[in-house]
Amino acid sequence: MTDDIEVSDAPGASRFEILLDGEVAGFVEYRLRAGKIIFTHTEILPEHGGKGLGGRLVSAALDASRSAGRSVVPLCPFVARYIRRHPAYKDLVPEGYHDLLEED
Repeated sequence: MTDDIEVSDAPGASRFEILLDGEVAGFVEYRLRAGKIIFTHTEILPEHGGKGLGGRLVSAALDASRSAGRSVVPLCPFVARYIRRHPAYKDLVPEGYHDLLEED
């Protein structure tokens, strides 16, 4: 993929966005609560599906959460599945929320 891809936090919209050639191609919505970031919904626009953008988006959002010192509550099934498949991020999820990482 030779497209210009960038992930950025859009705090005014309470979401991380993935930009493809400067245009929003998808986003992961969140709520901030007392040292936690609660991921609620992930969406990649249909015309950009199948390009691996969802994984890149969630990975960048989790990395940013780690850098900010926030724990992660993955209410969004896509985020939970990503963490399940990439256990290096499991430490971001507080013990009381590990049930969210269980298979559907």
